[in-house]
Amino acid sequence: MWAEPIYVVALGASTPVGREAWSTAAAVRAGVSGFTEHPNVRDADGEPVRAAIAPWLDIELVGVERFMALLCPTIDQTLSNLHDIQSPSVRLAMAVALPEQHPGLENDLHDRLIDLLRAKYGPALSALATFPKGHAAGLLAVEAAANRLSEGRCDACVVAGVDSYIAPQTLEWLERCDQLHGAGPQNNAWGFVPGEGAGALLLARRSFVEQRQLPTMLRLVGVGTAFEPKRIKTDTVCIGEGLTQAFRGAIRTMADDAKITDVYCDMNGEPYRADEYGFTCLRTKEAFASPSDFVAPADCWGDVAAASGPLFACLAAVATANRYANGNWTLTWASSEGGDRAAALWEGGDVSAAGH
Repeated sequence: MWAEPIYVVALGASTPVGREAWSTAAAVRAGVSGFTEHPNVRDADGEPVRAAIAPWLDIELVGVERFMALLCPTIDQTLSNLHDIQSPSVRLAMAVALPEQHPGLENDLHDRLIDLLRAKYGPALSALATFPKGHAAGLLAVEAAANRLSEGRCDACVVAGVDSYIAPQTLEWLERCDQLHGAGPQNNAWGFVPGEGAGALLLARRSFVEQRQLPTMLRLVGVGTAFEPKRIKTDTVCIGEGLTQAFRGAIRTMADDAKITDVYCDMNGEPYRADEYGFTCLRTKEAFASPSDFVAPADCWGDVAAASGPLFACLAAVATANRYANGNWTLTWASSEGGDRAAALWEGGDVSAAGH
């Protein structure tokens, strides 16, 4: 699919259950919940809203400053082993997944984030691209990064994502949309718990990996993207057509005798997401060892939207490294409210650059 194999060589995470990738993955594996009561927001029944909030951040830290406080540590974690990152000999790019616009976000959030990222990392970057597409954005960014690496336009690329649903206006909007999870008579038992977090991967092509003798944690096998017109908040019923297309795109180069053994996804308790996945699995079931054997980390860190894709890959990489993955083939997928669908297939096990 790409001119050279592409590998995950470093991880970064910042979530309500961990401040780096390894502790976050351990917490998710153990089922640790990051849910708490929002100190400043009550629902329509007068009860504190439940949310997954990064406990080390002051609740009064808001807007772009909160996004940067979540995002930058994850990027720094992925770059910690590249000591000469500002050398002209290293062509480093960055692809950042950002939220879809919704109430509670500053109108200029995207532009301000770009400016701050350029100011912090700009001297080291050959390119910076952003993907304000919500849940699927991180995997859209993975695809763009892989293409740029394959074309030889960079040696390594940070793929990062950040999001936060905990602003009061955002929580009020979710409740108006009947998406806020709650047990009261006016609330939706099938809604989701809002979360926040950031994740990051360092992707590199084989020649750079071999030159630097970097550890390889996963190999990117394929990415599939699509658009789903039958979306939530429309008068339509989603039967997984867009997600099916994304799955098929991601798995098209998988060996005929291989089976997907591990799945990480953004199902969050909303029925339409479960239905979408169910319809998709009926069409692609031959690719799975057991399509019902999936991990939906929203039950630990809440719905983290645009941070999902990189964080799912972090979980897959740690599972492989610690030998509790079910097998060597992992699918990560995500669905944005705006219609974007994306999936990525990763190979674990022995994925040394010399083997490919």
